[in-house]
Amino acid sequence: MTLKEFFTQFFTWWNGQTLNTRFHTWRHGELIGEDEFGNRYYRTKGGARDPALGYERRWVIYNGLAELSRVPPGWRGWLAHTYATAPSQEDYAPREWQKLGAENHTGTAQAYRPQGSILTPEERPKATGDYAAWSPGD
Repeated sequence: MTLKEFFTQFFTWWNGQTLNTRFHTWRHGELIGEDEFGNRYYRTKGGARDPALGYERRWVIYNGLAELSRVPPGWRGWLAHTYATAPSQEDYAPREWQKLGAENHTGTAQAYRPQGSILTPEERPKATGDYAAWSPGD
């Protein structure tokens, strides 16, 4: 581990895992599988139930930025306890209606900007006269 990686894990939670998460995963985690993006999925060793929760803990160590849209549908269902078996433990094939999540573009140049937004490059459409402004006396 380089000095930069150490400080990144020590001071940031959004870029992979922190030192505490690394220690907790080493001590209590069991690797279940890895997806095509390099994210690794864990659960409590042996599938032990957490007494505070009443079910096993499941978590993901992201390969890069911690962004849930980078988790495929099968793994997302397993993390949310919708599926009992992880995609790595069965012959999982996504259904035709399941799509891979798109990256979250909020705050970037690729963010969605609807027609009329002040951030769109085209000019805002002129008012058509069908709008009457509200005033407190109305």
